[in-house]
Formats: sequence, C-alpha cells, structure tokens
Amino acid sequence: MTQIIFDASLCDLCGVCAQKCPFGAIDMETDGPRLNAACKNCGVCLKCCPKQAVIKREIRAEQADLSDWRDILVVAEASRGRLHPISLELMGKALELAGPAGWRVKAVLAGSDPAESAEVLCRYGADEVYVYDDPALSFFRADAYAACAEDAIRAMMPSVVLVGATSAGRSLAPRLAARFRTGLTADCTRLEMRGADLVQIRPAFGGNIMAQIVTLHTRPQFATVRYKVMNAPSGPAAVSGSIVRRAVPKAVYESPVRFISAVPVPPAAGIADAETLVVGGRGLQKESDLELIRRLASKLGGEWAVSRPLVEKGWAPASRQIGLSGRTVKPRLLIACGVSGAIQFTACMERSEHIIAVNTDPGAPIFNVAHIAVTGDLYRVIPELLEAGHDHL
Repeated sequence: MTQIIFDASLCDLCGVCAQKCPFGAIDMETDGPRLNAACKNCGVCLKCCPKQAVIKREIRAEQADLSDWRDILVVAEASRGRLHPISLELMGKALELAGPAGWRVKAVLAGSDPAESAEVLCRYGADEVYVYDDPALSFFRADAYAACAEDAIRAMMPSVVLVGATSAGRSLAPRLAARFRTGLTADCTRLEMRGADLVQIRPAFGGNIMAQIVTLHTRPQFATVRYKVMNAPSGPAAVSGSIVRRAVPKAVYESPVRFISAVPVPPAAGIADAETLVVGGRGLQKESDLELIRRLASKLGGEWAVSRPLVEKGWAPASRQIGLSGRTVKPRLLIACGVSGAIQFTACMERSEHIIAVNTDPGAPIFNVAHIAVTGDLYRVIPELLEAGHDHL
C-alpha cells in the first residue's frame, strides 16, 4: 500500500499540484497542501511538482502477534428493533468455522434499545454480545457505528470479523479494516478455515476464477458476506451467552452527521426473498420475449429475474438481476431459461433448493449446478409449461 505525502521543507506553496490534480483531491492550506478523500493515488501531483516536494512512499502494516487474536466476531445489524436476517446467517457460518479451532463466537450490536435483538443472538449461539445502547445510535451513521465496532474489536481481539454485505455493512467494513490496517475481502461466497487463517473465497477477474484470499500477517481478518449466501443456525435454543453493555465511545457524540428525517420505504416485491424464481438469460432473442418469463413466473406464483446481459441491454432493471453486481437469491425453486451460468451468476443462486436449467447447449456451465437439466429450446419448453396444468408443473 502506498501513500502520498508532501515534504514541507521543499514545498513553496505554488499550488501547481492542486491545479493539476484531476480529482480535486488537494486542498491548499496556509501550512501546505493537504489530501482529501477524493485522492485516487494516481501520482499526477508527483510529476507536476516543480520542487519535487511530493513523495509516494510504501506503507507496511506491522506484523501482528497472531497468538493474541482468537475467536470470531459477528457485526450484527438491527433496525427498528428487528434483527436483520443476515446477522443470523453470519452466526451460522461463524459457529461452523469456530468449531474446529475451538474458538468462541461473539457479536457486537449498536442501536437504541437493542436488548431484544441481543437476546436473539444469544439464543442462536453467541457466547457474548457487546451492546452499545444510546438514543444517538437510533439511526445508522457510518462513523458512529464504526466507533462502536472498533471499541468492541479492540476489547475482544477476534481473529475473524464477519460483516453483512448490506448497505450498512459495506460502509462499516472498509472503515474498520483501514483503522486496523488489515485486509478485507468483500462479497465472499464461501469461507473456510485453514488453521487460524480465514480462507476468503469469491469470484475474481470478471468471474473467470474463484480467488482464495488469505490475510497472513495482520489481524483481524475482515470479510463481508451477502444475504442468502450462508445458512442460519437450525433453530433458537435457550439463552446461554452473556450480554455485555459497553460505554458508548465519545466519537459517537462528536459525529458531525445529524438526523433530519426518515421516510420509510414501502415494502415491495423483490427477487431476494422470492420462494419461486423464473430467470431469463442471454438465450432470449428480443426484449418482448421476456413476457414468456413473466408469464411462467406468474403461473407459478413467483417472481421473474434476469442475468446481467439483459440488464446491460436495457431490457430489465438492475433490481431484477441475479449476480455479483445484482442480487443473491436462495428460493425453493429456480428455473433458469437461456442462462449460460457464468461464475458471477451461479455464485449468487447455487444454494437454491431446486434448480431447473433450460439451455440448448449441453455443455452450458449452468448444468453443473442444476438439479434438473433440460437440453432444449426455451421457446419450445416454456410454452409447453404454460399449457400444462398447474399440478404438472
């Protein structure tokens, strides 16, 4: 990792670096130039500085004493008194990973009166839940919630920290990883333990390979996981863990972010929680053919979705897309019609209970994850399904 710094002994405050910066990332102050959050580390300022006062230097994280770090921490998420389902999915995976290592599973939860959600975490396997309870935490602020999570991590010193890849989690995880100068792997589709190291697995290079990423020298090991990728514990049990109420960090009250108003988003049907999905892919010849997908989905009482190529063509909104740049799904039944089955697609639907794939190519990758493979033309198969009685579907 590299960082751009300014040598005050050489800088004559000419301001050329600020003028030439293509991102407006340099602020000229009385005591010298300062980088702001817009910096992309591109190095233009190094080339244009007439005094060679701009330096790029390597920053290396210190080697952590790995023996000081143990256990797994789940950064839980709750809103309006309800625990987000991804928190329980992370608990399920944490319990699975912690078993062979003999580690404990812990959780951290911030909010206003989150006690009930904390008890749910204890019933689902958490040995210890750190709770930060304050009216100032009644709505999500990335800086305030990160301060609470940082406090918990420094107190617990977990080897692994799991965060949900939600809007809130995607704001928290990079902030925390930066504060601890350690690695973060986003949108993991699988997690495994190799001794004390977390193997973080996700598609890479456009989905052409499954990368295995390991944080060898620093701790904690951060990973975000999408909703519907992991399995929650089988069921709640008696409360066995303990709830630890922590003092809210001072940074929470110093946050410059202020709550103005909240506008609830009305519930709407979506593909993430659908029990039945019919998916159209590149095999569809024209936009109007999506009506076949919609009709079959309607007949089955489900929702329709698409793969990425159809979104890129403008045939469907991004909210209907399954894949790494779309949604992750785990329905009871998924019918993929004309979908080739690239890794970035299958990684986000392979945990569906029953997968039926229709494709003219017998070697299509989608057949590798399908429970029932139909080698045929979707323009013949779907009409036959639509004509069949509901009992035969």
